Amino acid sequence: MTSAPQSMAQTAAEFGLKPDEYELILKRLGREPNLVELGVFSVMWSEHCSYKSSRRHLSKFPTTGPLVICGPGENAGVVDIGDGQACIFKMESHNHPSFIEPYQGAATGVGGIMRDVFTMGARPIALLNALRFGDPAHPRTRRLLAGVVSGIGGYGNCVGVPTIAGETNFHRGYDGNILVNAMCVGLADADAIFYSAAPAAGLPVVYFGSKTGRDGIHGATMASAEFDEASEEKRPTVQVGDPFAEKLLIEATLELMASGAVAAIQDMGAAGLTSSSVEMAGKGGVGIELDLDKVPQRETGMSAYEMMLSESQERMLAILKPGREDDGRRIFEKWGLDAAVIGQTTDTGRIILRHQGEVVCDLPLAPLSDDAPLYDRPWTQPVLQPRLEAASVPAPTDFAAAVLTLMSAPDMASKRWLWEQYDRHVMADTLEDSATGADAGVVRVHGTRKAIAATSDCTPRYVQADPYEGGKQAVAESWRNLTAVGADPIAITDNLNFGNPERPEIMGQIVRAIDGMAEACRVLDFPVVSGNVSLYNETSGAAIPPTPTVGGVGLIPDYGQRADFAGLEAGMSLVLLGETRGQLGASMYLREVLGREDGAPPPVDLAVERRNGDLVRQLIRTGLTRVVHDLSDGGLVAAAAEMAMASDLGITLAVEGALPAQAWLFGEDQGRYLVGCADPGPVLSAATSAGVPARVVGAAGGRDLSCTGVFTLPLDALKAGHEGWLPGYMA
Repeated sequence: MTSAPQSMAQTAAEFGLKPDEYELILKRLGREPNLVELGVFSVMWSEHCSYKSSRRHLSKFPTTGPLVICGPGENAGVVDIGDGQACIFKMESHNHPSFIEPYQGAATGVGGIMRDVFTMGARPIALLNALRFGDPAHPRTRRLLAGVVSGIGGYGNCVGVPTIAGETNFHRGYDGNILVNAMCVGLADADAIFYSAAPAAGLPVVYFGSKTGRDGIHGATMASAEFDEASEEKRPTVQVGDPFAEKLLIEATLELMASGAVAAIQDMGAAGLTSSSVEMAGKGGVGIELDLDKVPQRETGMSAYEMMLSESQERMLAILKPGREDDGRRIFEKWGLDAAVIGQTTDTGRIILRHQGEVVCDLPLAPLSDDAPLYDRPWTQPVLQPRLEAASVPAPTDFAAAVLTLMSAPDMASKRWLWEQYDRHVMADTLEDSATGADAGVVRVHGTRKAIAATSDCTPRYVQADPYEGGKQAVAESWRNLTAVGADPIAITDNLNFGNPERPEIMGQIVRAIDGMAEACRVLDFPVVSGNVSLYNETSGAAIPPTPTVGGVGLIPDYGQRADFAGLEAGMSLVLLGETRGQLGASMYLREVLGREDGAPPPVDLAVERRNGDLVRQLIRTGLTRVVHDLSDGGLVAAAAEMAMASDLGITLAVEGALPAQAWLFGEDQGRYLVGCADPGPVLSAATSAGVPARVVGAAGGRDLSCTGVFTLPLDALKAGHEGWLPGYMA
């Protein structure tokens, strides 16, 4: 075959297609594509839509289980929560758009993840987010933080869905590429789940929602490319959100579903009308024909290429049952939405687009989805950090100052300034949120005694030091945070944020992190039901720290039997569950107090995680404790400090055993919980029966956080440092 004319090959390269991928398109078609067809290929074959670098490894995840109704492959995952009800949830990234235009990038990330959930028939009931920013000293960080937080709050608050939990970290590794991962949890009837596969030929295809404009064109391609110095010029590829339109869209979509008119439905997310039409027809094994003249447009003179690749927000594509167009029209008019029948399904297995009387695209569907490139990229084993012996890590010169430094460091300091901008209680079902002192957000299932718990977790410094152990830990911490509020962990969604997979050392991080996550999911019976992969998160060749974020969901059978860490009372004992060896590698103490980022992360024994967590839920449900905090960043002293501040009550700790004080207090050994109880006897007895190491390590009372013979820190001073960093920074 003769090589393609230079101009179209150059256009393909500008669209993010590699030369060999363009040659493959020529081979699949037996001809040269036109501009519209090339645009369709470029977005469907982008990393963002095709998962071409990660799909081979994602297959390692366990995706089924007794409560899983629908695993990966649909818009969101679906799990059974009993009584004929289902929980639908997913996490997704909006990293590149949020760096370029922080307010709209973050806002449309929230809007997009909600559409993934309600397009399956669920009413959104909770939002979470996981945010990673650069060094606070970087000149861009403050502006990006302010814009992202405003965007999340502005969109979620207006739609009327509570933002209940999340995490926010700072590190110079994100200076050139921040991460904005948004998660949505929804509730549906288990017998009324809606899917995207078109069931048959000859059905009407209906567009409804907002009009199509020129915003977001090539957004999926932009999300699949590295940043460089010119990335600020990509503002036109960032979509613009309208939360009030989203609210109307939610109500219209759920009413349309309840009417029985829907045969299949898909939101228009990444790659807009292209991906929604291709995926609906491709999954159903049918074809699709669209007349683009009928697409509602908010700008004049839009080309077929612009309409197919626009990522304008708040839009849906539905395939209706025969003769139900009038039902749809009535509902769309009621909610004031633009809507039109823009085509029909066919039996051709092709996507055919007409514009101004001409066929502007005629492609087989198989190469766009099933037959997209699938790479087995070369990878190298990550270089691992050596394990640090506890005795080799020096003690601080002043323990009280070290604790204050730790608790007022950017990652550990209170994020009140941030989450007070989010409406956490709209819908009136939020039981635990960022303000209440709990390890996970909790929302009750209206009209029942059940509650859904949700959390977002990742420790990038662990993944950087050892991707396998760090991947295990991200899943285990999610499981632990759900357990700490009394929930049975059910399943996870994930958001795998990494650098350029074409670099073997980055691909090694991806492979080994997935291996660790998959093992943790298997041992903890915590399957993956949905997720998102965000690659090419790097600027001018500098990759972000590997950040495989885990969004976990669990069920509390009776929300009267739940725990938080804000309920300490004077005279209570503090019992530490789990073994402490004083692991200080890759710890917050090492980084924030000693200024070092070295050492292997703490190993994760998944059988121990499971045993210890099962005991904690038993203690909560039998009423032996209502005060529980898992130990993670900062170790025992950080958990005690957070409990003391949340309860507004002092805590006195004691150093146990032969460990150096710094290892005992700051070590980040996994699988541990700090439990408050009036009488430690029954808790210690239950732990003995379960084979879980347990000891009394302190008592609540007074106005100091202290450790006998080691340090005393007034609670008011601790609070001032902890609460003061972020408002001071943003001021």
